[in-house]
Amino acid sequence: MTAQAYTVTGMTCSHCVNSVSSEIKQIPGVTDVQVDLSSGSVTVTSDQPLDEDAVAAAVDEAGYELAR
Repeated sequence: MTAQAYTVTGMTCSHCVNSVSSEIKQIPGVTDVQVDLSSGSVTVTSDQPLDEDAVAAAVDEAGYELAR
């Protein structure tokens, strides 16, 4: 298991959190997603290290942006 932290910009409510979590959970290997709305921090736990581009694409699909 590995955990990686990311920062997502543009989230303002619990709907935002749910959208981002839902999209990231669809990435193969992801086992858990924890989102802290106040800081924009997203911690993704997965079976193996994830490709940051895959995470960015999932966040983009939810309508938000991964800070790089």
